[in-house]
Amino acid sequence: MITGAAGFLGSHLCDRFIREGYQVIGMDNLITGDLKNIEHLMSHENFEFHHHDVTKFVHVAGKLDYILHFASPASPIDYLKIPIQTLKVGSVGTLHCLGLAKEKNARILIASTSEVYGDPLVHPQNEEYYGNVNAIGPRGVYDEAKRFQESITMAYHRFHGLETRIVRIFNTYGPRMRLNDGRVIPAFIGQALRGEDLTVFGDGSQTRSFCYVDDQVEGIYRLLLSDYSEPVNIGNPDEISILDFAKEIIKLTGTNQKIVFKELPQDDPLQRQPDISRAREILGWEPQVSREEGMKITYEYFKSMSASELEKREHKDFSKHIRR
Repeated sequence: MITGAAGFLGSHLCDRFIREGYQVIGMDNLITGDLKNIEHLMSHENFEFHHHDVTKFVHVAGKLDYILHFASPASPIDYLKIPIQTLKVGSVGTLHCLGLAKEKNARILIASTSEVYGDPLVHPQNEEYYGNVNAIGPRGVYDEAKRFQESITMAYHRFHGLETRIVRIFNTYGPRMRLNDGRVIPAFIGQALRGEDLTVFGDGSQTRSFCYVDDQVEGIYRLLLSDYSEPVNIGNPDEISILDFAKEIIKLTGTNQKIVFKELPQDDPLQRQPDISRAREILGWEPQVSREEGMKITYEYFKSMSASELEKREHKDFSKHIRR
C-alpha cells in the first residue's frame, strides 16, 4: 500500500512497484494529489485505488507485505494553506499507518524529509545531526510533523518490534511535479514557460541539491528491502546556489528573462546538501542522473503540455477540502 499515491513521488513509486510485479493499493484523499498522475494505472490488474484520508481510520482487507507512507503536503504553498491538515497527516495519519502495519505484520517505510534539519548549522547534513528547527515558525507545521513522524515510527519499532524504515528525502524533481507549488524547480520552469522574470529570494546565495525522481525512487526501493531501521538520507549531493541555478534554467529554456530578487522567506534554509555516506554504505546507492540530464527531461515534460494542462498543474482549489 502506498499512501499519497496520486502525488508526484507517490505516483512514481506506484509505477516502480507495478513494474516489479507487486499488487499495489494506492491511497490518496486528493487534497494535493492528482488522479492524472495514476490514470494510466487504473485499468492495470495489479493496481487498485482507494480515495481515503489516512487521518481517518485506515482499513485494508487482506494481506499487506509493505506500507509506504507518503501522504503529506510537500511544498510551502500547500502546507502554509493547509497547516492543520499537514500536522494531522504527519501525526494522526502516521499513527493510523503504523497501527495498520502492526495489525498486518507488514514492514512500513515512512517518508521523512531534509526539512527535519531545518536551517542547518552542520553542512553537509548527515543523519546524526539533530537539526535547527523553529517549531512555531510558518514552516514548523511541516518540519515538526515530519520530526514527530520519525519519533513515533522509532517508538513503534522499539516498543512493538515493528519493521520500520525512514527515508529523509532531499529536493527531488521530475515529470508530474505541479508548477508554482513553492518549490524552486517548478517555480522557475513555470516562470520560464510564461516568459516571466525568474524570482530569486534573498541574494540567491542559498544552496540546494536536486535529485532526479528515478534516482530517488531507486534509493527508496532499496531502503525498503534493506535491513536498516535508522533514518537514511536519499538525495543528490551535487550542490548549487539558487542564483546559479536560475542562470542554468535561462540557458536550458533558451529564454532571455531577467532575474529579480525578493525578500527571503522566514526560516528558509540557507544550505541544503545531503551527506549520503550511509546510503552508499548500506544500500550501495548513489544518484546516476546528472542535473543537466534530469532538468532536460523535466523541462521537455512541461513544455509538451497544452496551456490548459499547465494551468491545471499550477492551481488547486483547497476550499472543499479544508475542515476547520
